[in-house]
Amino acid sequence: MAENTTPDIIYTKVDEAPELASASLLPIIQRFAAAADVTVGTKDISLAGRILATFPEALTEAQRISDDLAELGELVKTPEANVIKLPNISASEPQLVAAVKELQAQGYALPDYPYEPTTDAEKAVRAKYDSIKGSAVNPVLREGNSDRRAAVAVKKFAQANPHRMGDWTGDSKTVVSSMSGGDFFSNEKSATLGSAATAKIVLETADGETVLKDGIKYPAGTVVDATFMSAAALDAFLAEQIEATKAEGTLFSLHMKATMMKVSDPIIFGHAVKAWLAPVFEAHGNKMRELGVNPNGGLGALLERVKDDAEIMAAIEACMAERPPMYMVNSDRGITNLHVPSDVIIDASMPALIRAGGKGWGPDGKEHDTNCVIPDNSYAPVYDATIKFFKQHGKLNPATAGTVQNLGLMAQKAEEYGSHPTTFEIPAAGTVKMILDDGTVLHEHAVDAGDIWRSASTRKAPIEDWVNLAIDRQRLTGYRAIFWLDANRAHDAELINYVKPILQAKGVEDKFEIMAPREATIASLETITKGENTIAITGNVLRDYLTDLFPILELATSAKMLSIVKLMNGGGLFETGAGGSAPKHVQQLQEENHLRWDSLGEFCALGESFKFLAEAKGNKKAQVLGDAVDAATQGILDHDRSPSRKVGEPDNRDSHYWFARYWAEALAAQSDDAELAAEFAPIAKALAENEAKITGELAAVQGAPADTGGYYHADPAKMAAVMRPSATLNGIIG
Repeated sequence: MAENTTPDIIYTKVDEAPELASASLLPIIQRFAAAADVTVGTKDISLAGRILATFPEALTEAQRISDDLAELGELVKTPEANVIKLPNISASEPQLVAAVKELQAQGYALPDYPYEPTTDAEKAVRAKYDSIKGSAVNPVLREGNSDRRAAVAVKKFAQANPHRMGDWTGDSKTVVSSMSGGDFFSNEKSATLGSAATAKIVLETADGETVLKDGIKYPAGTVVDATFMSAAALDAFLAEQIEATKAEGTLFSLHMKATMMKVSDPIIFGHAVKAWLAPVFEAHGNKMRELGVNPNGGLGALLERVKDDAEIMAAIEACMAERPPMYMVNSDRGITNLHVPSDVIIDASMPALIRAGGKGWGPDGKEHDTNCVIPDNSYAPVYDATIKFFKQHGKLNPATAGTVQNLGLMAQKAEEYGSHPTTFEIPAAGTVKMILDDGTVLHEHAVDAGDIWRSASTRKAPIEDWVNLAIDRQRLTGYRAIFWLDANRAHDAELINYVKPILQAKGVEDKFEIMAPREATIASLETITKGENTIAITGNVLRDYLTDLFPILELATSAKMLSIVKLMNGGGLFETGAGGSAPKHVQQLQEENHLRWDSLGEFCALGESFKFLAEAKGNKKAQVLGDAVDAATQGILDHDRSPSRKVGEPDNRDSHYWFARYWAEALAAQSDDAELAAEFAPIAKALAENEAKITGELAAVQGAPADTGGYYHADPAKMAAVMRPSATLNGIIG
């Protein structure tokens, strides 16, 4: 029998700033772990890694890599799983295309991305690339539900050192605007299957029947939803909002999730681009199509396609002059809200705007009130209620605010909305039907050409696991606990039919409340404003949104959250926070050799991972390591050793030096394991004695451009040289 060589802990290889930080932090982790006979290995789930693993036939033998995501997908179904997952790119089309071009330039003979495939071969290539887009990683790894909360040390630090909040006033013109009909929310249908079934999705038109998707297998008890967004209603809404924004004198902003909802939201984004440039498309649409314009790719790609056509460019300039000012991603560089679909991600952009007092950056480089356009009304009420609450009560005080913890339903692809393979842009008017293998029509909708139809499902076992996690968490904390479920929404009503009987059977129904998202938002804000705590028990999308919204209000960032996925088969997945600001961090490193990424999320996840390993494998040394990580994390916070945003000041690499030092000092000082104390005492001493030399070596490299050999696919040696510039520190750590 072959020996199991799976490392004790898997540390994921990802993208952008978190991956740069790993080049500095991971060698420290591996050195310390080795003292407890703990192996820490890596698996590549980066965008570049996923691309290379998907096209082995295009590569040389030396270039081929294993499909690490598939391997991890099997590992997380086992009790042995212990994975530290850093934030990876959920690729939009422009990001995917950029990564492919970079890899091609590095000598990888990958096929071009086929924008409009015509041959079977091109369609096959497109299907492969599309499988990499969006939230391709998370559904594979998340074989459990989510437990996200601020670590005690992090919350205490935030209260003792409150971050700056923008002022809210009652006369703020900032609003949330959503569709009042014709959207996913209003058209949703949902049913719970009494027995296992196989389904197909068909489109019936005047010309006959087209099978959109066949062979979809659902176990008994699965909640199956279907809904659509009317293209005509969406276009009317967007045109109305552009005019309303102009009349109010505010900024126009669109907030989407074009990464996770990789099929539906880029299409909605494209509708917004077309609405913004409606006169241009009316006059020059055919010519723009000939030039390869696809509005779903954003305004940036559109401008690149038409830049040499003076007539179209003049029409665009004339149209833009008549439009209201737009919310800017980067006003200095002229990058607008509509430039790239993945630039404005709702769960990061809306909390940042709310934290700033409802202000967004305009093209003049100044802050202004904003019309926050969120077309679908499913979760827009959360942001609407938050903005109205702060208009009425003023900004949140982080020094006195309580906390909102989250238990999120996400296991086994629960509520994976708007992704492949059950989301479609309807090609012709007709009726979409979801038909079970016994002939039952489960759901049906009358649709028009261009409508966006989608289905999602949520299985019984994850739902029951989620409710039981909520019961455990409430019992442990005694906090106010709210299920964010709307009895008037089809999907939520089916979940409520699961939740209530379990609470009753456990005799705890009096410990929980069930509220629609708008009411739950208000209740949660009222609770934390009083300095008290609450647990938000939510579905998958709200888990994603709320674990940015409340941490950004409470802590200034969501990257510092403790994020534990209790895998349903007994393993552990420890997530390290959000990566929404990672691209700007990389840009700064490339220009100034300063990385402001804060690894606090990695520190929190690392401690939990060691403690989980100790319990799972009876490794007492791992427990000592985990406890010492907690002490080191506390040291980082207490002594303000987190990275600065400005070049010339301490950055991510400095924080890793201090983390290693505090970790070594905690291990040297503890009395539970004499061997570890003896091993780390000289390391702690050397790190302390060489403080000036190490920090000097780290500071010396800042200010000049840094070359890592690639954005999506960096050169490991170049990245190590940039991220480990202190020979003294490297010598001590090894």
